[in-house]
Amino acid sequence: MQTSSQTSTSAPSPRHDIFATISRVLKYLIPILVSGGLIIWLFHKVNIHQVESIIRQGVDWRYIAAMMAITVLSHIIRGIRWGIQLRAAGIPRIPATAESVSIFGAYALNLVFPFLGEAWRCVYITRREGCKLSTVVGTDLGDRASDGIMILLIMILTVIVAHPAIDRFLDRYPLGEAIDRYTTDGVLWVVIAVVLALLIAGDYFFRDTKFVKGVNASIMRMWQGFSVLFHMKGTGLYLILTLGIWVCYFFETYVCFFAFPFTRELVTNSPYTLGLVPGLVVFVFGSCSMAVPSNGGLGPWNIAVMFALSLFGISNSDGAAYSIVCWSFQAIILVASGIFGAFYIMMNHKAVKRQLAARRAVQTTPTQD
Repeated sequence: MQTSSQTSTSAPSPRHDIFATISRVLKYLIPILVSGGLIIWLFHKVNIHQVESIIRQGVDWRYIAAMMAITVLSHIIRGIRWGIQLRAAGIPRIPATAESVSIFGAYALNLVFPFLGEAWRCVYITRREGCKLSTVVGTDLGDRASDGIMILLIMILTVIVAHPAIDRFLDRYPLGEAIDRYTTDGVLWVVIAVVLALLIAGDYFFRDTKFVKGVNASIMRMWQGFSVLFHMKGTGLYLILTLGIWVCYFFETYVCFFAFPFTRELVTNSPYTLGLVPGLVVFVFGSCSMAVPSNGGLGPWNIAVMFALSLFGISNSDGAAYSIVCWSFQAIILVASGIFGAFYIMMNHKAVKRQLAARRAVQTTPTQD
């Protein structure tokens, strides 16, 4: 029989339940509010009837279809690339279709809630292969670290080749002025350094507590999954696939330039080299906006793209039409590929379960001398 003290310690307090409920609500509510608020602001800034007219009369849907096909291709390449990391971390090879499905599902779920897809794909692989979740999370962190490096390199390239456009952004918009001010202000970097020092000190002084030991153990397993990037087989192929992913991402933006008369002018009748510089600027602005918590970039991405196009003389209404059409049809293909992934998982569930059981049986069978 449990003592009253044991019961009181094991049962969560009402205050804990309230905080947990508030935390769960805020996780879903904040992205919805961010997306909703920015969309309301967007519609306040543009003439929505003019946007509707542009969409009805001025879209070449062939290029929108091409953009959707490129989106699917980028996810297939990302899935294959992640498979290289998973195998390097000791996880058995999985079919390329399953690798792609893990990405299809992740991006579809990110439309519901930011980073929900990342959590889902790690859990999916963990359950499918019967491996440690923290190891898979480590490979996911490595996957995203590669993306971070690519974004940094592309931003540097953009600053070099599109310096006048970046200067116009920093001068014309309060956001640009704020970015310029805070990144050149030493206070920001001092605060970051102090926070890091406090975390390191807390880890050192409380290293013998159960919580910190558990956190450190999980971090080590994550590091093992991440560090495979530095010693795995197939590094050359990984780099090629990484380049392929980001070339696809760029062309998702660039191909859509041909779908609208006003952006097509940036390609055919402008001083910019085939519209590559505007395409790069729009692409970088859109990529950076994904750091804002929102439902699949809805709101932040649209506004970032509209800002970027305005640097090249595109009106707010035209920029809004471009961003709304591109985002909407990309969302459609993400949902469609996510549905395909759900059917694939259901159809293969029993076979995967049998394979996992057989693998576990082999692992537990004692070897004979």
